[in-house]
Amino acid sequence: MIQAPVSYKRYRFPPAVIAHEVWLYVRFPLSLRLVEEMLLTRGIVVSYETIRCWARKFGPDYAGRFRRKLPRTSDVWHLDEVVVTIGGSKHWLWRAVDQDGYVLDGIVRSRRNTKAAKRLLIRLMKKQGCLPKRIVTDKLRSYGAARRQVMPVVEHRSHKGLNNRAENSHLPLRKRERVMQGFRSPGGLQRFVSVFSAVRNLFVPPHSKRSAIAIHLHRLRAILHGSRIAPSSGNRWRCANGYRQYSVRSPGDP
Repeated sequence: MIQAPVSYKRYRFPPAVIAHEVWLYVRFPLSLRLVEEMLLTRGIVVSYETIRCWARKFGPDYAGRFRRKLPRTSDVWHLDEVVVTIGGSKHWLWRAVDQDGYVLDGIVRSRRNTKAAKRLLIRLMKKQGCLPKRIVTDKLRSYGAARRQVMPVVEHRSHKGLNNRAENSHLPLRKRERVMQGFRSPGGLQRFVSVFSAVRNLFVPPHSKRSAIAIHLHRLRAILHGSRIAPSSGNRWRCANGYRQYSVRSPGDP
């Protein structure tokens, strides 16, 4: 089902400003109030609550436009789960990354059992469109039980030391959790993770490009790609409460 594009009608600021704000909030470990102050230095007066609403409405739309890594049958899926406390209750974020650290998918569940692991594997197969070469997990038995039900022909390696790739992928999210002082609801965590992972995937270099200059060029291309997620409306606009014109630079602008 094709979703209708998000409308910018009746918004005081143009799409370039909204996209720039969402980019700052999702890409960098900044709180809503810090983004509010950064926009104020460029003459953009907007409240932190407006920034939160923009990120919630436009973030998923921007994430859907980012380029994605093509799946391959030679991929190795690293699966892991991490506990997130929301409102005093424990929830589990199940995530999958490939051999390059590219986040494939993530789901939030209230249980740490076979049903949740099976749900993650089914989502991965539908999203990737093919089976991996093998999956690597820790010693949680739920993965083995779910794998035997969903993809019995796929090799499964279960060892804590082999799954550092998935465990390291939780670190950026943990930093954001501290900056945001925790998540308010499981749905809010799921929405943020989907956008956060899509933006972060832009900056994950291929495994074959590990030199400093190659990583630098890859990041520059990622910033340029991120600057084109919103419809073009020019870099200048008229303030709603005055006649002075301000300018804003999108990520990647010189």
